[in-house]
Amino acid sequence: MPKYDILLFDADETLLDFTRAEHVAITETLNSFGITADDAAVSTYSRINLGLWKMLERKEIDKTTLRAERFRLFCAEIGSDADFAAMARFYENSLSRQSFLIDGAAELCKRLSEKCRIYVITNGIKFIQTSRMSGSGLLPYISGSFISEDVGYEKPDLRYFDTVTAAIDGFDKKRAIVIGDSLTSDMKGGIGAGIDTCWYNPRGLTTELPVTYNVSSFGEIEKIILCEESDA
Repeated sequence: MPKYDILLFDADETLLDFTRAEHVAITETLNSFGITADDAAVSTYSRINLGLWKMLERKEIDKTTLRAERFRLFCAEIGSDADFAAMARFYENSLSRQSFLIDGAAELCKRLSEKCRIYVITNGIKFIQTSRMSGSGLLPYISGSFISEDVGYEKPDLRYFDTVTAAIDGFDKKRAIVIGDSLTSDMKGGIGAGIDTCWYNPRGLTTELPVTYNVSSFGEIEKIILCEESDA
């Protein structure tokens, strides 16, 4: 049997290509509100958005506030008087239609699902993540999804992971692994919950966190998970 057969996969930048999705959605949004969608504007939005999501992980902001605040801050920084609340709504609707995958994600999930149960764990906004997952082609391989809005807590909160593990039938920490790109939500959360972790790190970054595995490719992930263990 495989070494791990309960797989807790992060969504964005692990299975779903959020960078590409964000770029398409913010470009559509800026163009629709008369703002030039050049590299500088897109980078400014991305920086502000990422900073607010990090604040969310630290419980310094709530998700409802984040959704409009990122556009209020963006407009303030570039000196635009656009309706930031309307921009936020337009952006979310656009983002919900972007279901791009990281190259190889579908093939990986297909192979792993033959021997393992795959669950998606995400802090993303519910209607956006639900729509993007539906359009991704991954659903046939997924046993379930845990979106923070439903769970009631955000990764890396231990209560998020406690709720997830309690909801999975026959959950066994020794058979489970958290797989994701984020050190602050996925790896920190998995470590705190006492679950083995696999840091998907294609850029070759470094960390002092005691992650169980540090990998740069899907091939390495597959090898780790499907490493056959003797019953002896």
